[in-house]
Amino acid sequence: MNTLHKNDALFNTNLSISHDGGCLSSDAGLVLVKQVMHLLGFKHLTNQYLHLHDTRAYFKHSNTSILEQMILQLVAGYDTDSAANILSNDPIWQLLLEKEHLASQSTISRFLDRFGEKNIEELQQMNQALLDQVHPFHDDSDFIIDLDSTHTDTFGRQEQANYNAHYQTYGYHPLVAFDGVTGYFLKAQLRAGNRYTSHGVGDFIKPLLTHYSKKDSNKKLLVRGDSGFATPDLYESCEAVRARYVIRLKNNARLTQLGEQKISYGNNEWDKKEVNYFSVQYQAKSWNHARRVCIQSVREADELLFQHTFIVTNLDESISPETIFELYNKRGTMENYIKEAKNGFFFDKTDSPTFIENYARMMLSVIAYNLINCLKNIAFDSKQTGMTIQTIRLKFFKVAGKLVKTARKIHLKLSSYHVYQDEFYKIFERLRIWSLASV
Repeated sequence: MNTLHKNDALFNTNLSISHDGGCLSSDAGLVLVKQVMHLLGFKHLTNQYLHLHDTRAYFKHSNTSILEQMILQLVAGYDTDSAANILSNDPIWQLLLEKEHLASQSTISRFLDRFGEKNIEELQQMNQALLDQVHPFHDDSDFIIDLDSTHTDTFGRQEQANYNAHYQTYGYHPLVAFDGVTGYFLKAQLRAGNRYTSHGVGDFIKPLLTHYSKKDSNKKLLVRGDSGFATPDLYESCEAVRARYVIRLKNNARLTQLGEQKISYGNNEWDKKEVNYFSVQYQAKSWNHARRVCIQSVREADELLFQHTFIVTNLDESISPETIFELYNKRGTMENYIKEAKNGFFFDKTDSPTFIENYARMMLSVIAYNLINCLKNIAFDSKQTGMTIQTIRLKFFKVAGKLVKTARKIHLKLSSYHVYQDEFYKIFERLRIWSLASV
C-alpha cells in the first residue's frame, strides 16, 4: 500500500486518501438481489439441479455457496474471480452468503474444474426452473422465442476456439434464445467458433418448444430468426408442435424472380419511395413441401429497381404480409439483449482453458442476467424496466453501508446520502408484495 504522503489530494493538500476505513461495504444494495434469490428459492434450485462430482473429503465452501457467490459477483460487476480475495472479509458479502469468509479465487477455479457436460445440462434445467416461476405472471397472448447467434473472442488456446469467417476472428460461436416479450434469457449453447449459424438449431430449440407448448396451451408460440436460421430443421421442429415462425430467407434467383413478377413498373412516382407487400407459395429444393413466403419490395426515391426481402412463415393468409414484416422487425431488440448479457454480465468471458469451464461461466452469466431481469419485471416501475445493469448498479447496488449487531438484531445501515433511497425502498416494498401474491 502507498504511504499516506503519496496519497495526498492535489486539490486539497490537507486531504490524504487510504483504503483503511474499516468494515464498510460499497455493495450494500445487493440485498435487493438476495431478496429475489430468496423469493425464487435459489439455494433449493441449486441443490435440486446441480450435482457436481465432488471428491473433497473436507471443505469450507459448498458447491451451492460458491455458485451463489459467483452469481452475486457477476451481478455486482466484478468480472474477475480475483475480486473474491478482496471481498472475503466484506461484512455485507459475509451477510449475503451467510459465512465468515468468501471462497477464494483458487477455490472458484477448482469449482469450475468439477464441471462436466452433464452439469451444463443441469444448469440449463435450473435456469428453466427459475424462469417457470416468473413467466406465469405475464399475461401476454403470444410467447415469442427469438433466436440468434453471437461471437465471443478467445485469448490463448482455449478448447474448441476456432476461426469464424463471418466475424473474421477466433473464438466461440454461441446459440442464444430470448423471450421476445419479456427479455428473459431462455437458453444458450456454447459452440466451436467455426460452426455455422444454424448448426444444431433443431436440437437446441426442440426442448424449448416442447416445454412451453405443454406449459401453457393457451399461449401461441412464435419463433423468429434471421436468414442464418433458414433451415428445414427449424421449420419442421416448429410445425411438429404447431408453433408459428417468421424466418428471413436469403435472396436467390428464384425468389427474386417471384418478387419481380409481383411488382409493377407502370405509373410509378419515381421521386417518392415505394413499398409493396406480397405473399406467394414457394418450395426450395431442400423443403419437403411448399411454404408461404412473404415479400417486401422497396424502391427508394429516384431509384429504378426494387429491392426484395423475403420471410418464410406458417402464419395463415388472414395475417397480411405487411403485419408479418412488422412482427419480424420487432426482433431488433434481440441485439440489445445480447449486448446487455455481454457488457453487463460478462457472457463473453472466456478466460478458462477448457471448453466446459467456459460453458459453465456462460451459463452463470445467463442465470445472473435472468435474476436481474426478474427483479426489473416484478419490482421496478414501468419507467425503470428499461434500465441496464450498469444503471441499476449505480442507483441501487453500489450503496455504502455498514452492519451494526445487537444482542437480538442485525441492522444494515445504508448511507444517509444515498440519492436514490426513495426508489430503493419502493423496490424493496414491491418485492414484499410480490412474495405475498405468489404464496
